[in-house]
Amino acid sequence: MGTAERKIKEKEELRELILKSARKLFVENGVAQTTIRSIAKNIDYSIGTVYLYFKDKNAILNELHTQGFSELGRQFKVLAEVEDPMERLIAMGRIYLRFAVENPEMYELMFTLKAPMEVLNEAKDKEWNEGQSAFGVLKTTVDQCMARKHFQGHRLEPLTFMIWGLVHGMCSLHISDRANGVKLHDAAGIVQAGYEEFLKILKKL
Repeated sequence: MGTAERKIKEKEELRELILKSARKLFVENGVAQTTIRSIAKNIDYSIGTVYLYFKDKNAILNELHTQGFSELGRQFKVLAEVEDPMERLIAMGRIYLRFAVENPEMYELMFTLKAPMEVLNEAKDKEWNEGQSAFGVLKTTVDQCMARKHFQGHRLEPLTFMIWGLVHGMCSLHISDRANGVKLHDAAGIVQAGYEEFLKILKKL
């Protein structure tokens, strides 16, 4: 590796280190309480170094938000070849659950913290394209299920929202350690077990 390539790699690694530090602090302390100074201190770099990569805290927040949805979207792409929409819907849920369990800090930033949406709401010319895209994929799949006579008598958008809400709720309860708090017999496996119970209901609709 030449000098130029090594410098590019080092810059990329430092940028990712800044993002990783910010994600951790945003979730642990809240966005309002996290500053550029605290992000820099957490990785033993100067404030100026962080500003070389990001103009402000909102830029870091938006980058993390986009990263998370890009990764989740990339994982969903493997389902494009699944022809049966019901099987695709079931697989989407499994991927979503695994993503949440394996990336709890990123998941909270994407779906729980209010700050990313507040930033978008302040920028009136912007829309939550990542969220619209993710919900759109789910909605399209549910619509295709309906075309194959599943979910008869149900309305598309409310049903799609309900499916998302139920799976999201299980993820959030797991990440916030609420499953352990209510003394379940198998708290570690309750998310997957709960999803399997949900599928038994879903397949009857």
